[in-house]
Amino acid sequence: MTGADKRKWWLIGWDVGGWNCDKNQNSRDAIVILDADHDIVGSPWRGNLRECINNSSTTAEWITSLFEICGSGLSSESGPVTLAIDTPLGFSDAFIQLLTQGKAAAPIEASSTNPYLFRRTEHLLFEQGFNPLSAIKDMIGSQATKGLHALARFAPKVVECGVWSDSSNVTAIEAYPSACKKSETIQALRRPYPTLAHADCEDALICALVASLFAEKRGTLMPPETGISPREGWIWMPRDVFA
Repeated sequence: MTGADKRKWWLIGWDVGGWNCDKNQNSRDAIVILDADHDIVGSPWRGNLRECINNSSTTAEWITSLFEICGSGLSSESGPVTLAIDTPLGFSDAFIQLLTQGKAAAPIEASSTNPYLFRRTEHLLFEQGFNPLSAIKDMIGSQATKGLHALARFAPKVVECGVWSDSSNVTAIEAYPSACKKSETIQALRRPYPTLAHADCEDALICALVASLFAEKRGTLMPPETGISPREGWIWMPRDVFA
């Protein structure tokens, strides 16, 4: 990016809470916005984004509302936005085929290899020793539908596997802070910041840093495996998570 472009590039991390997370003291939506110099814009925010989503008619309005709740007078028109979201943004092909076609998968064995409960991107995490949650069997179904709802309204175009867009200003990807915290690449980016007020905000900051890598150094992130269905999506993580 040129110097002029660099000043107008925004990186947003969203740790997703449930639809009614205002009733949950432990887990709520959190937003952290970084500028192109990786400085925090306004202040990290934690609450429930449901009304921001409901009250926004366009992508621009929604992104502007995120700047507003973080205490910034900026808007989405200030420049391109890369948004990294911490929730599953897809369901497995096997699960979708089971629902829509009544098509059964091969015999089911271990939970970690169950094609209904987990996507290929999550199977890969299990192979690396992580324990990702399932949008089907774990208590993140509310968060997953909230993230998917936001994509459907504000970034509906599937650009490629794991990448969504509004065809204009916003690019959205899926992140997974729990695994990314094992990455020295992420830890090095995280060190300049103070400790944030809540773990949800910390996760949103990690998401924003993943957004920065996607926007600026995409080669440092593990790309989707060949042949994965775009509707399953992909969790973008630094390659050194898999070292």
